[in-house]
Amino acid sequence: MQSQSCVAILLAGGEGRRLGVLTQSKAKPAVHFGGEYRIIDFALSNCANSGISTIGVVTQYQASSLHKHIGTGKNWTNRITLLPPKDGVYSGTADAVYKNFAYLQEQDAEDILVLSGDHIYQMDYRKLLERHRQSGADATIAVTPVAWEEAHRFGIMKTNADGQVVEFAEKPADPQSNLASMGIYVFKWSYLKRMLEQDAGQADSSHDFGKDVIPAMLRAGDRVQTYSYEGYWRDVGTVESLWEAHMDLVGDQPKFRCHSGAWPMHSSAQTQDKQPRIQGTARLHQALVAGEATVYGQVERSVVSAGAVVGQGSVLRNCVVMPKARIGSNVFIRNAIIGEGAVIEDGASVGTLSGNTIAVVGDGEMVAKRGDKIPKIYMPIGQFQLEPVR
Repeated sequence: MQSQSCVAILLAGGEGRRLGVLTQSKAKPAVHFGGEYRIIDFALSNCANSGISTIGVVTQYQASSLHKHIGTGKNWTNRITLLPPKDGVYSGTADAVYKNFAYLQEQDAEDILVLSGDHIYQMDYRKLLERHRQSGADATIAVTPVAWEEAHRFGIMKTNADGQVVEFAEKPADPQSNLASMGIYVFKWSYLKRMLEQDAGQADSSHDFGKDVIPAMLRAGDRVQTYSYEGYWRDVGTVESLWEAHMDLVGDQPKFRCHSGAWPMHSSAQTQDKQPRIQGTARLHQALVAGEATVYGQVERSVVSAGAVVGQGSVLRNCVVMPKARIGSNVFIRNAIIGEGAVIEDGASVGTLSGNTIAVVGDGEMVAKRGDKIPKIYMPIGQFQLEPVR
């Protein structure tokens, strides 16, 4: 096989427990986003736009949801390989790469780009690779500042004046920095191979990049460099962050746009070039309505996904409506995520007026008219999940 400069391995096996009912039937990277896409489309499109054509996609939990979406990979590149576990399960992010050494060896690449499949961002990986090669580092981590109150959710590091990592803590209880790992790494292939073989032999390791491998690199005195990213980036691993990322798409000046001429988005969805149907007395205000969605009601600061229907007299505020959901007539929904294919019957209400919680209706669930109250507890297999907003 012809030698390649860089090969990407995309980690997409996450269960997404913090997304609750939204990941009961699909992997976290397969969750819909932005009306017409899935979360994994962002990393895949970044690869395609960055000229990285060879991509291994590691799958595990609810793998069929991703396999069906990606298919042959022709919507991104012609060289995508799906990598479910052959025996047993992947026990961690590092283990997932280690168990696919044979695939990586076949590619004969100089560098390996390790990506997470559950983030929303647009990055030109060529700049990251250039930084990695110019620095001569063994490994380079893409980093971005996060809100201090969110820092405990990430791998947090301190760097010297040259951007070299001097301290690293995975999800610290008391963060000493807000410089977060984006879960994007570049390694020299020979170095990555040696470090993961070493980690695989450690009986007490959880075989995770953040918890085990990166700290081991620093203990060994190896050179771990950073690449600072200043663009939009969201980890959408919780209900709150998924909802907030959708709210970033709407408003007079949206914080993020999924698609632009300079950085196109690719997906297996067939609705990007189609128009929504805005009917009768429908009214939209700071709303994003995807192709093939139909709106008869009022939609304010909300995202209505492809194939969804919003009935006459219904009012949606601060909502995310996933594909093919059916919102009946005279329905009121506020501060909520409505799952794929869910049905909200005429006259029903979902959400809270206070704005202190986000209501979630699972995929394919039905909500009948029942007054304005929603269960106050988490129901893992039921219709609702309520998430506090910090």
